[in-house]
Amino acid sequence: MTLFLLIFSAIVVTCIFFNRFSGKVGIPVLLFFLMLGLLCGCRYDEFASHWGRIVGDISTIALIFIMFYGGFGTRWKSARPVAVEAGLLATVGVALTALLVGLFCNIALGWSLLESLLMGAVISSTDAATVFFILRSRRLGLKNNSAPLLEVESGSNDPMSYMLTAVMLSLFSDGIAAGGMIWQIISQMGFGAAGGLVISLCAVSLLKRIRFQSNGFDMLLFIAIALVSYALPELVGGNGYLSAYIVGIVLGNTEFPGRKHLVSFFDAVTSLMQIVIFFLLGMLAIPSNLLHSLLPALLIFGFLTFAARPLAVCGILLPFRKYPLKQMALISFVGLRGAASIVFAINILTSGVALQNDIFSIVFCIVLLSIALQGSLVPAAAKATGMTDTGEDVMTTFSDFSQNAEMSFGAICITETSRWNNRQIKDLGLPQDCLAVLIVRGDKRIVPKGSTLLESGDEVVLCTRSFRDQNTDCLVRQTLSDNSKWAGHRVSEYPQKEGSLLVMIQRGDEKIIPNGNTILYAGDVLVMLKRDVTVI
Repeated sequence: MTLFLLIFSAIVVTCIFFNRFSGKVGIPVLLFFLMLGLLCGCRYDEFASHWGRIVGDISTIALIFIMFYGGFGTRWKSARPVAVEAGLLATVGVALTALLVGLFCNIALGWSLLESLLMGAVISSTDAATVFFILRSRRLGLKNNSAPLLEVESGSNDPMSYMLTAVMLSLFSDGIAAGGMIWQIISQMGFGAAGGLVISLCAVSLLKRIRFQSNGFDMLLFIAIALVSYALPELVGGNGYLSAYIVGIVLGNTEFPGRKHLVSFFDAVTSLMQIVIFFLLGMLAIPSNLLHSLLPALLIFGFLTFAARPLAVCGILLPFRKYPLKQMALISFVGLRGAASIVFAINILTSGVALQNDIFSIVFCIVLLSIALQGSLVPAAAKATGMTDTGEDVMTTFSDFSQNAEMSFGAICITETSRWNNRQIKDLGLPQDCLAVLIVRGDKRIVPKGSTLLESGDEVVLCTRSFRDQNTDCLVRQTLSDNSKWAGHRVSEYPQKEGSLLVMIQRGDEKIIPNGNTILYAGDVLVMLKRDVTVI
């Protein structure tokens, strides 16, 4: 065990150094773990008797965290305009892709129908981690909401692929009837979605009522939430991966203290889980089997990339009439395969189902081709289709965008009575770590100098370091209803509990920093700092 830990630590450190190189060429560092796993691998027939089920359980747990963080990292504000299209791609698109690949394996390769459809189910989903890595590492801004569409689709389509794989494995082992198959599909999606919503609501309620004095307890709580979000729906026949994704997306778009270090924590945990999955895939692969599987893998990969995926994408997006062919071509090409397909292939390997073809080795080759070849060509494909947008910051697609900033910006309006009116920047006496970075004067944008004179009507943008204390008070929002008795009253008359402070009023698109004389109106969203939470 000690030797194994030393070897694994050395591999992790080695691949961290490879990360800088991989970011430059646009190939995820996980590819190196795949190859290192292959070099350190063992024969599966020697491995299965003791470790087969453990490997399956480890890969399942790893995928839970990947799915949870896939939702947690989704910025709903960016995703909402494309949620319908992404949802259809993640469900109907996956099913179409699986069906087309299955028919290809059956007709072109001469496989049995069940085995062909199982192959299609395993390889039908796209990999969020690989897509996110390429978009982020290359700062690849894309036109027409392409990045949010790819993010939501790749982050949410694994549950559908898992359900199809489970159904096909049931047909192999139990030979379930049509009615049983329909019920399995309904229960998987229904209980999975319902479980995710219920668990996320309970988790949000819990997070808004507690505070943590010690670092790490909130991380433990989120680990437990992620595991529960999978386990409970699975107990009643639901889709645990769908539930984990829903809980992740709800919590990732909910405001609570300590979000920043949780984002960093889950980013690291998810990276480790991906390392485990890709390393296991490499370890379980048998080089001689890979050579025999290379030709069918190439044929399936070619059909998947240039026929099945484009047909599914075009069939779903064409009716919306707002996606040009070049955009659909790029979305089709960015359908990369990765962690989920690996986990499902490992599950097949450990299930004991007798197959005529080595689906595990074929999936290995397809994932390798997808990451190494297809992944490295994504920036070139975006440029060739004319879909790159240098003015679009792809980082705003992800919910940790604001959390990644080390600086905060604020604005102050200069009035006739302001003590900053008719004063130079150098005479303002700005505190340490605070800098005036921009002056908005009508239609002008002025980068200030020390001698710049401020005028009435100017809006001064200030920059300072972000506040990083984990015990920062919790921001909560409450809306004044149409029949609220406080509509028309001043802020000074509005009752605020001890330890609470009204810091902002959102009125339509306008954000108001209030004072005691500010009038409240029906429909105002009041942003409050509150401390009335339980300490544990």
